[in-house]
Amino acid sequence: MSKTVFITGGSGGIGSAAVRTFAGAGYNVAFTYNKNEAAAKALSAEIPGSLSLRCDVTDGESVKTAVNAALTHFGKIDVLINNAGIAEQILFTDITENRWDRMLDTNLKSCFLTAKAVIPQMISRKSGLVINVSSMWGITGASCEVHYSAAKSGVIGLSKALAKELGPSGIRVNAVAPGVIDTPMNSHLDENAMSMLKEEIPLGKIGRPEEVAGAMLFLAENEYITGQVITVDGGMVI
Repeated sequence: MSKTVFITGGSGGIGSAAVRTFAGAGYNVAFTYNKNEAAAKALSAEIPGSLSLRCDVTDGESVKTAVNAALTHFGKIDVLINNAGIAEQILFTDITENRWDRMLDTNLKSCFLTAKAVIPQMISRKSGLVINVSSMWGITGASCEVHYSAAKSGVIGLSKALAKELGPSGIRVNAVAPGVIDTPMNSHLDENAMSMLKEEIPLGKIGRPEEVAGAMLFLAENEYITGQVITVDGGMVI
């Protein structure tokens, strides 16, 4: 029986690469989207048998509905990839309480909500994997991205703690921490800014979404790795 992966934020740059990568590896794929319905429909049409689900990952009931739909359709979820997220560059003094809450809810609370919805059926089968998407800024912190860095650092703490708690149940939990990746999330950066970033990266190039997705698949296929943070950043954080 084929394994099933549930990917949040599947219509985005890294998310869509993960959908294609896991489908190509023979997985059943369910993925969520929130606003970009056109992109989700196009991706679903591209991947026969995939299931696209509208979901607000900051809302517990919306998450439960999407997870239950995937479970009904495929029977089980073997791999959960918490990929949905947002970013924002702003001075700390300009971060409002609403901006802080939105960032933490979308990037961190969402991991809690999806894990709560998916993990019980993993525990019952004594098998499963959770991959949470953090960021290199969750490791080092980023100027003018305090709320983003805090959220992504929280993702790492959540991943390590869950790995310890769920290991005895046969469930692994890891995180990937992308660096500068060529996705719509970085489309606001002009050519000069991207060039300056390249100079800081030892490999001298911007990463591709497929390279992050490849790291996810590696974690899915190696059953003796848990509690780890895999950086995919061209050596920017060493």
